[in-house]
Amino acid sequence: MAKIQTPQAVRGTQDMFGETEERFAHVVATFERVRRLYGFKGLQLPVIESTAVFSRSLGEATDVVSKEMYTFEDRGGDSITLRPEFTAGIARAYLTNGWQQFAPMKLSVHGPLFRYERPQKGRYRQFHQIDAEIIGAAEPAADVELLVMADQLLKELGIDDGVTLQLNTLGDTPSRDAWRTALVGYFNDHKGVLSEDSLARLEKNPLRILDSKDPKDRPVAVAAPVIDDYLSGEAQDFFGTVTAGLDAAGVAWTRNAALVRGLDYYRHTAFEFVTDRLGAQGTVLGGGRYDGLIENLGGPATPAVGWAAGIERLAMLVDFNNEREFTIAVVPNSETVETDAIRIAQLLRKANIRCLTSFRGNLKKRSEALKKQGVDAVFIIRSRDDPMGWHHLSHVEGGHGLGLQKEIERRVKDAMEDEYGSAFSFSGWNHND
Repeated sequence: MAKIQTPQAVRGTQDMFGETEERFAHVVATFERVRRLYGFKGLQLPVIESTAVFSRSLGEATDVVSKEMYTFEDRGGDSITLRPEFTAGIARAYLTNGWQQFAPMKLSVHGPLFRYERPQKGRYRQFHQIDAEIIGAAEPAADVELLVMADQLLKELGIDDGVTLQLNTLGDTPSRDAWRTALVGYFNDHKGVLSEDSLARLEKNPLRILDSKDPKDRPVAVAAPVIDDYLSGEAQDFFGTVTAGLDAAGVAWTRNAALVRGLDYYRHTAFEFVTDRLGAQGTVLGGGRYDGLIENLGGPATPAVGWAAGIERLAMLVDFNNEREFTIAVVPNSETVETDAIRIAQLLRKANIRCLTSFRGNLKKRSEALKKQGVDAVFIIRSRDDPMGWHHLSHVEGGHGLGLQKEIERRVKDAMEDEYGSAFSFSGWNHND
């Protein structure tokens, strides 16, 4: 009989376990906590949408729509797409659910996205993002709040070192249109030296030539007309209010006049938080104001601004050892005290102490198995009449300082004394070799 071949994981996907999964969960938990501080409401959205949601919002000519989307026809004959980004789906939900009555809305979401592109460091075909949007607010204060929130998130994750907020303005509609016209004329005058990709962009998306990485394009892009020469007074005031708000909040930023968004519905603020720790794929969070998107989906003119960040990339940057909570193993020394161990483990968990148990083996085997999982202490439970005492807490070798030992001792005592009172006496630390 032929051996059955085990199917392999799809290229560009990953199975997360152990520290990889814990890093991922830590990013999501931190995002959930920070977004609540700013009053953002959580969303759960479908993974599949009508293809029109993305073709209308992103544009048929973009690489995402023309090359990267996972699109298929379902059994009813409808064209369905696995979502490649969040913003278009949020805009669709805003319109189809009649949420205009609640504007301005502060919304957040996280989950998987799908794009068929070449996998590389921190980038997968199924990847995950966190996303925050403010819909229905035309004021620059909304841009400021989103940027301040993003800055706090990165700081609370401990990955702000080496990260720079790069900021630009795309102007209002008259400013952007005048700039675009000037760029098209300029690039047409230099068609002979542009790369093939940029020649294609000249017809469909000329602003993207400005951030081309092709060496042939860089001299032309650097000398191109700049948005500042075409900004209206209103657009200048808007950008000035955003930067003043960031300064007031203590958020450092730098101007990047080459930072653009190619789609026509983007206005005013564009931004990226860029790190020097991920090589060429240095953007960890990016976004901007997209006042024209909801009109593209058939809705009324609606101002909006938002950002998204890749969870995998953020997780790669987290200094996880500094974030780990301590862990205690609870081990009974015999079957007769199994229920006592279950009860004590539950008391510790109710006190928000991470606690591991094992299901089989004697005291030594259980202890050794749990130590391999990285516990900081072993809490041994004996019978009440045991001459060695009915409990014993021992520190696991691993370089943990006295401060951590005292913190574990204090929190274990607090958790136990609520249930056992004076019947619980703590005998202190013993050291396991």
